[in-house]
Amino acid sequence: MLSPEFLIKAAQLFLSLSILIILHELGHFIPAKFFGTRVEKFYLFFDVKYSLFKKKIGETIYGIGWLPLGGYVKISGMIDESFDKEQMSKPPQPWEFRSKPAWQRLIIMLGGVTVNLILGFVIYMMVLFVWGKETLPQENIPLGMQPSEIIQEIGFEKGDKIINVDGKELDNVLEINRMLLFRPIDYITVKKNSGLTSVIDIPNDIGNEIFQSGQINSFSPIFAAEIDSVIPDSPALKSGLKSGDRILSVNNEIVEDWASFSNWMDTNDDDIIELIVERNNLNYNLSIDRDSDGTIGIYPAFNISTINKSVGLVDSVVQGFNYGYWTLYEYVAGFQFIFTKKGAQQLGGFGTIGSIFPAKWDWKGFWLSTALLSIILAFMNVLPIPALDGGHVMFLFYEMITGKKLSDKFMETATMIGFFLLIALVLYANGNDVYRFLNG
Repeated sequence: MLSPEFLIKAAQLFLSLSILIILHELGHFIPAKFFGTRVEKFYLFFDVKYSLFKKKIGETIYGIGWLPLGGYVKISGMIDESFDKEQMSKPPQPWEFRSKPAWQRLIIMLGGVTVNLILGFVIYMMVLFVWGKETLPQENIPLGMQPSEIIQEIGFEKGDKIINVDGKELDNVLEINRMLLFRPIDYITVKKNSGLTSVIDIPNDIGNEIFQSGQINSFSPIFAAEIDSVIPDSPALKSGLKSGDRILSVNNEIVEDWASFSNWMDTNDDDIIELIVERNNLNYNLSIDRDSDGTIGIYPAFNISTINKSVGLVDSVVQGFNYGYWTLYEYVAGFQFIFTKKGAQQLGGFGTIGSIFPAKWDWKGFWLSTALLSIILAFMNVLPIPALDGGHVMFLFYEMITGKKLSDKFMETATMIGFFLLIALVLYANGNDVYRFLNG
């Protein structure tokens, strides 16, 4: 039986893709009509031999297909995935795509990508204006950060507090993980446990090293060894441990944070452990008999307090544009990893895409995920692969530069090759999803 969380994510994915596909195809449809080009079909999803709905208005059939893998507009006189050879064998007509000047055809082909790109940026602006901006200053993580091993090699230490990156303070200090992976960074200024400030230079290839090492989270917040909840009938409950207790020591060893307590539990097999905990500013000594599996039955309190800041209309436009720019930049920068063995294994299909949506229906989360998908679709569609918008644009640039139009036979062959490459990529990506699901 499908879980409610799965159904909610699937519903959000379906709605998001429907919005993005319709607007993308409108990006082709509107300039095509403006330039007097006939549009034969406008479809949400693919209608392979069958349509869920269709209605002809004027010269265009509007419909909904049954195969939710995208959508399309069929433009007269254009070689696309419909492979309509009969139409292309006839003499060109004034209303056909192939009869239009190259610059008009270029605008028609770039329309979908342009709409998706603008939409992503506009959604980010809207989200900031309506819901404000969630910030996480370093002072809200008072114990500092735990750097990964690869980050420690360049000079970072446990407990470092991030002051700024290239001289700029971060709105959300945890953004540093994404920045190190994808963005060019010259230096990071940190405050050490000693109280001294240190400037650490960042190697140019740090992003690739982080990706290949698998240590994607370069910095993790350090949490106090505070208990969030105690499992019923557990050794911890029987000993008197309570929610909110802070562990100060275990078997006479000082506990600095939750990680050090967890590490002690993993590396020591004492059946009985003696804890000193702080509760309401008083210290208590507790003795606990561990379960046979070595646990005591507690959950940590990993609490991070974010601060929501309202954003005015003008600032939301500026900050939304910046957010959209860096989202696009990071996605393009991360695309290089796809061509590595490790990156190819992480490709995902609809399951991976659906996972970016919140498990509970949340409009802010929905629109943020939709904005991200819109920008991803814009980039993917502009790739110079035949059968994608970018492939048509590539051939149009060739025509505009050389003054020579590629033959219909070449275009048909290239489009067919591109189409099968895309099908193979979709199958591979969704196969990865299935493999990860089956292997936990």
